[in-house]
Amino acid sequence: MNKGWMALGAAVATLALAGCATQQRSASVYRAGETQREQIVRMATIESLREVQIDRGQTGVGTGAGAVIGGVAGSGIGGGRGSVVGAVAGAVVGGIVGQAVEGGTSLRPGLEITVRLDSGELRAIVQETDGQKFMPGDRVRLLTQGGVTRVSR
Repeated sequence: MNKGWMALGAAVATLALAGCATQQRSASVYRAGETQREQIVRMATIESLREVQIDRGQTGVGTGAGAVIGGVAGSGIGGGRGSVVGAVAGAVVGGIVGQAVEGGTSLRPGLEITVRLDSGELRAIVQETDGQKFMPGDRVRLLTQGGVTRVSR
């Protein structure tokens, strides 16, 4: 197996693993370090809901992997200096495409949930959409731990 194909395989594997490394922001998913920790529980009533997009940011892996893939593909064009020019052009184009692909996968659907606490105060919490169906007027729990609040039934 030549070095170009090995680099291509490494780039694809890196990009695939980066997709798995994103942190979940759903009220129904807890990371291992969040378990067995006491949370403050407050009861509230949902006032309103608004669909939002949550931008999880970019890691740069898409750009890097795209550049490697494009560079390897471009290096097969021409010979000598032509192959170097092809590799550079391929890396630039691949990096742009990789950045666009990663950018498209960094957006997650979310909800901005405005609640009225039993004390009368209003609070708004944004979290990823996770299948829980909320409606205005529903009684919900606000679970707070370490500055992070989740809304759940």
